Amino acid sequence: MVKNGQHRKDIRPGLTVDVVLKNDQRTGKRTRGIVKELLTSSPTHPHGIKVRLQDGQVGRVQEIIE
Repeated sequence: MVKNGQHRKDIRPGLTVDVVLKNDQRTGKRTRGIVKELLTSSPTHPHGIKVRLQDGQVGRVQEIIE
């Protein structure tokens, strides 16, 4: 089952995810990384939960990689 990253409860530090960075929102280009911290405080977000990756980049989760 593919999780789309819109629900905060599905995401935790250490997970590998695909995110869309702010600069890539127009193109939809995805960047893969490991979650360092969650930045969205609400339980859901229609465009994906915003996270900071371990390399410091910030983006919205599009897909959780199992």
